[in-house]
Amino acid sequence: METTIQFKVTLLLPTAGVDFGLQKGSGNNYEVLSKQRSDGNNLLFQFGVIVKGDRAKDAMPKLSGPFVQGPAGGKFIYINIGTSAGQTNSEWARRLKIPLRGITWAMVDNLLVNPDAFLATNVPGTGKDGSPNCATVKPFDGWTLSA
Repeated sequence: METTIQFKVTLLLPTAGVDFGLQKGSGNNYEVLSKQRSDGNNLLFQFGVIVKGDRAKDAMPKLSGPFVQGPAGGKFIYINIGTSAGQTNSEWARRLKIPLRGITWAMVDNLLVNPDAFLATNVPGTGKDGSPNCATVKPFDGWTLSA
């Protein structure tokens, strides 16, 4: 089985004046898509992920595609921040790592029968010190089905 499912990430109240963008590709060979300059309000990022796997052999779906990073069992996506997102005058050069864990075959099945559905999560955009949130999102509440 191979299909593409849709995801939406809402970055909650990110640091104003800073650019945020979705990383497509990995290593030094990547581009930043959906770049947005924060005005302090929520930002939305949408992307597709390829689902592969064999239900008989794989307990969880295998996720891949140009937005997916990391090893099997530890997949994630990056939101690039400041200079990492192409903002040349930023004091920030960060990435926010959003885990792709907890996605089950049942969730995939629900998405397949409802083409308007997607998996969604909300993550904080600002750290405790007021700077852009970075590193792995903690705590991470996971993904929920939305339509």
